[in-house]
Amino acid sequence: METGEFGQHISQQFNDELEDIRNRVLTMGGLVEKQLADAINSMVEGDTELAESVVANDHRVNGMEVSIDEECSRVLARRQPAAGDLRLVVAVIKTITDLERIGDQAERVARFSLRLAENSHHGYFKELEHLAEDVRQILNDALDAFARMDTEAALEVARSDISIDQEYDSIMRQLITFMMEDPRNVTRVLDVMWTARALERIGDHAKNICEYVIYLVKGKDVRHISIDKMEEAVNPDAGS
Repeated sequence: METGEFGQHISQQFNDELEDIRNRVLTMGGLVEKQLADAINSMVEGDTELAESVVANDHRVNGMEVSIDEECSRVLARRQPAAGDLRLVVAVIKTITDLERIGDQAERVARFSLRLAENSHHGYFKELEHLAEDVRQILNDALDAFARMDTEAALEVARSDISIDQEYDSIMRQLITFMMEDPRNVTRVLDVMWTARALERIGDHAKNICEYVIYLVKGKDVRHISIDKMEEAVNPDAGS
């Protein structure tokens, strides 16, 4: 769907306000992407300075969420938008909440990286590198779907999240085996488990963003439904 299908009004100022909100969401998304990338790199490379910068910059993500949320509230009060415009504002409010939570999870990954770096033990992170890269990609794809209001791309992200969940389950089973084999590994492995959990949650939040894209474009709430039902919402004529 073309972005121009939203926000063409008699008031040019209203058009500008809606476009500004969209652009600010994408700017926030770019910052969150960088936070996640830096957190992952700090984990893989044992870079404590990079991890500390992720922790220190989390307040910027929080500030952007508050700022955009306030702007959405002003638009709702002044413009009383309807139909597609209202869906856009609602989708933005929900999206920035998930982006802020992704930022929190990226900070959590960075903090666990710092804890494990104290013990000079990075070996277990090898199991997480592939998961981390998949999560980084799914976030990028979710933000791209939002930027282009592309429901097909959003649907593909939802499919990808299933693979991330499966990979997470496999990693957890492997880590439990490590702990059973040698109880001395328990403390370190638990930190890695929580890191894996944070990555898996980022995948869930990216999926949420894509559900908002489908809601925005199709006007259908696809939360808490199966992939098959989601596909029907995106392509209602596909089965006929």
